[in-house]
Amino acid sequence: MSQYSAEDVGGQKLERVERILRNDIEAGRLRDGEALPSTRDLANQMGVSPWTVNKAMEHLAADGLVENVSRSRRIVRSGITPSVSGKPRRPHVFLIGGYAGSGKSELARVLSRLAGAAIVDKDTITRPVVERLLEELSRPPHDRESATYLEQVRSHEYEALLATIQENAEVGVGVIATAPFIREFQDVAWIDRVSTRLNAAGVGLTLVWVRCDANTMHTYLKRRGAARDTGKLADWNDYVAGIDLDFQPVADHVTIDNSASSEPLQGQASKMLATVVGAA
Repeated sequence: MSQYSAEDVGGQKLERVERILRNDIEAGRLRDGEALPSTRDLANQMGVSPWTVNKAMEHLAADGLVENVSRSRRIVRSGITPSVSGKPRRPHVFLIGGYAGSGKSELARVLSRLAGAAIVDKDTITRPVVERLLEELSRPPHDRESATYLEQVRSHEYEALLATIQENAEVGVGVIATAPFIREFQDVAWIDRVSTRLNAAGVGLTLVWVRCDANTMHTYLKRRGAARDTGKLADWNDYVAGIDLDFQPVADHVTIDNSASSEPLQGQASKMLATVVGAA
């Protein structure tokens, strides 16, 4: 094994790769019967050795999530079974926040599949308009760090997100909403305002913070290859130094740990959903 790094052999990269692939399967990004990318392609995507990918595949195959059809072809073998019987007696909104690459989108997809609820993602509903607006303001379309974005654009994204959530609430429909929510989860007045509006419509609210170690976040971002992550990846150490990995919302919330060695997202989502059902 001398040809591989000590980290590969020690298991840290292996845990991260296994975690990301497991999340993709449980979240439905990799679908039952779908052929997985080649070992070499996955290794290049995640910046690890083929050995690490192969070991991760062995673990996933042992859990019944991957089938080795041949030495060069593997397919996903996964269905998802809701682990909570029944549904909450009233609609519910989950606000899922976290840093880029923390896994909040994967958690939302897992939770959606378990609960049968719709996902409203800030980037999905606002990105085309935001990118055009940034260009009109003479900024790169993928800018998410400058004062121009923070002062002239960001608040409008969140207004659109909340309006969409509220519109669903007014007709008795809960949603799973994803966004970083960094500022919002530090603002007691904002949280109270959202909670009051939802409660008035008969809809419950749960704040969810997805925490994740920096190395796993880096692997997530490297693999997805989104243009908006280029700046973070180029100056990764500076980016990590500027965020609080121990961040917690100021109000009651659920913390989901998406670090490489933590319980799979599906298990944590099932427990959270069971708690919400019980409280309802």
